[in-house]
Amino acid sequence: MFLRLPHRSPLSRHYLSTRAFCISTVEKPVKGTMSVQQPVWTPPVRRKEIPVLKVYNSLTRSKTEFVPINGNLVKWYNCGPTVYDASHMGHARSYVTQDILRRIMTDYFGYDVHFVMNITDIDDKIILRARQNYLFDNFRAKHTTLTPELVDLVVTAWTDYVQLKVSKGLPESDKIQVGQEQTAWTSIAARFQDRAWRQECLKRDEKFEMHFSAANKTLAAIEEAEKSLGNQTGADVTLKFIDASKDVLAPALDKKEGSTVTDPSISRATATYWEAEFFKDMRRLRVREPDTLTRVTEYVPEVVSFVEGIVKNGFAYEVDGSIYFDTRAFDKSEGHDYAKLEPWSKGNRELLEEGEGALSAGSARRSAADFALWKASKPGEPSWPSPWGPGRPGWHIECSVMASAIFGDSMDIHSGGIDLAFPHHDNEMAQSEAYHNCSAWVNYFIHTGHLHIEGLKMSKSLKNFITIDILQKYSARQLRLAFLTQLWNAKIDFSESLMTGDVRTIETSLNNFFANVKALLNQAQVDGHPLDAQHRFRDVERELTDRLHHSQSAFRAALCDSFNTPEALNILRELVSRTNVYINTRGPNLDLGVIERIARWLGRMLRMFGLGEGETSEIGWGQEQSYEDGSVNREEILMPYIRALSSFRDGVRKVAIAKGENALKDILALCDRLRDTDLVPLGVALDDVEDGKALVKLVPPAELIKAREEKRAQAEAKAAKKAVAIEAERQAKLVKLEKGRTSPQELFRPPNVPEGTYTTWDENGIPLTDGEGKELSKNQAKKVQKAYSDQKKRHEEFLAWQREQGN
Repeated sequence: MFLRLPHRSPLSRHYLSTRAFCISTVEKPVKGTMSVQQPVWTPPVRRKEIPVLKVYNSLTRSKTEFVPINGNLVKWYNCGPTVYDASHMGHARSYVTQDILRRIMTDYFGYDVHFVMNITDIDDKIILRARQNYLFDNFRAKHTTLTPELVDLVVTAWTDYVQLKVSKGLPESDKIQVGQEQTAWTSIAARFQDRAWRQECLKRDEKFEMHFSAANKTLAAIEEAEKSLGNQTGADVTLKFIDASKDVLAPALDKKEGSTVTDPSISRATATYWEAEFFKDMRRLRVREPDTLTRVTEYVPEVVSFVEGIVKNGFAYEVDGSIYFDTRAFDKSEGHDYAKLEPWSKGNRELLEEGEGALSAGSARRSAADFALWKASKPGEPSWPSPWGPGRPGWHIECSVMASAIFGDSMDIHSGGIDLAFPHHDNEMAQSEAYHNCSAWVNYFIHTGHLHIEGLKMSKSLKNFITIDILQKYSARQLRLAFLTQLWNAKIDFSESLMTGDVRTIETSLNNFFANVKALLNQAQVDGHPLDAQHRFRDVERELTDRLHHSQSAFRAALCDSFNTPEALNILRELVSRTNVYINTRGPNLDLGVIERIARWLGRMLRMFGLGEGETSEIGWGQEQSYEDGSVNREEILMPYIRALSSFRDGVRKVAIAKGENALKDILALCDRLRDTDLVPLGVALDDVEDGKALVKLVPPAELIKAREEKRAQAEAKAAKKAVAIEAERQAKLVKLEKGRTSPQELFRPPNVPEGTYTTWDENGIPLTDGEGKELSKNQAKKVQKAYSDQKKRHEEFLAWQREQGN
């Protein structure tokens, strides 16, 4: 019998159309029975929609659904560093945050991300820094004597610096007249103490405070040097003066002699050094390396070809060997818009000039907004051949060329710090769309927010930055937690209160939770209870399980909401709190299975954020594995510990089998060797306590070795001091004994006294008369008698010692 369905119903059409197929391929008559068929299956109705990933897109200033161009593949380009100085906390904010987003995309949402990052190793900042350091080092090597000429040279540099740099921030009423710099400085320094006045100066020039500090430091060095002129001073005084004046002196040297620095290896060496330091810092911050790394120096021919393409398309022009992008021509052309990210910044001269670089001022462009694609190299700058003459790439063109070389004419995501939005990223898009003749080169632009330190914007150019050496105070995990507690695209104020408040609270609560769960599971194993033992599923266990499922759903929703990590962390914390309540109130009637599932899921999510490394099944953060260590090799990790325990076991068995009289003492010695020698390099500390047990701690091996060596050094120093004291005592004793070698009867006879000192002696050798035959006075007789008695005692001690030596 068949089910009758309405003739025109979709279900009936579907059913009848597949019926013949089912009969021919599935239904097989069974001998002696009627044919059997499956009942109709009704598809489930989704009760709750799965959230989709939405990302805050700088191109729309809103959260938009993320739709990759190529299925599950995500093409992602990230602006890398300009390598001319040490990495700082601004770098940490940007690159750690982007690493977190990348991990969420790959490890949580499962996208196949191709992550490309560039290294800017050709740039005005690199050229200037390398050149100035080179010239300053040469100047420093040549000047080892403090002379009036040297002081005058620094004074001239300081005067120019004050007029060119410091004056930019001063109000008109405080402008310093030429020739009055040193006289007026006292007034300027006093005004600088006024916070309101200083803030007004900073509005005129955000680098005012930096320039003032450099000038003030140099002036103090000049005044000290002037006092020292005429005195005999060593090279150290001269070098101290030069070093204190570096911020003022180096630009002056570059202005005068920069064009003479023609060796390209000078700039290259600076970039290579700081690139290596950058990646060293990134490994310390647990930032994953890019899938593809590009350097500008490796793509110069492609840059030339790319610029030629833009010129051919009518969006660039040549001026004196340099090529400039024509922003007005591009903006007026159909299907193109200039400055998509920040159209309101088009006329911001300060941002435009900063984007062009310090070595590009004064060029004849058609519009102030036009920017260099190719820069004609001046003397003192590295150069490469091109159809327009020797030159080098502009800053903005490098990313367009390298990203296009890897991804072609489009990409899904482009990321970087918010300070790069204009002009760098806007210029990137314009020149790329001009080359590819497309209207959208990037689909999603994500910009990480500014980092402030205790309320003040941090900038390397302002020299108020904190280097990543802050990892000596906080761990990479704690820094990452600090960034996770803030929205990735919001300004973050890095402060002591943040690190000692939220970050410490989160880390401590999770540490305690994981420790408690591990202790419960370990105790269950000790007590012989299987970890998967099933208790009757009570309402309270069902409630906790429902809480886990609710947390997992809410966690996904938070991450789909443009990677809302603060909310995601709050969800994890709330789940920990609920589970702690369950553990503390259920007593022995715990369902360990529920607790274990929660702990393992929490650990996976924390490791997904990059807060730890290890296997996905682990409970807890995982290990603090360094990227330099490579993948985990269990044999490499475990064998050192196994060998130590095996060696200890062999020693104990040997002593036990021998059954010697000192067996107990020998076993204790083996225990001490295990503690003090074998386990120390492995980072295991055993602290003996009163009840005979040992407190086990995992400590970095370097700390244990250092502590052991310090303890050993103290013991050796103590032993050496004792040995010195014993030897001194022995030497003193020998000196004393040596005095007793002479017999008391011979004490007053030559050669022990000068010839003719005495003329007669009694039977014991004690003098009776002096050299002139006169009887000794009463006082003289008393003295020689005492000397005789003392010598007799010393001689007896000497003879006794001699007998002992003979034995």
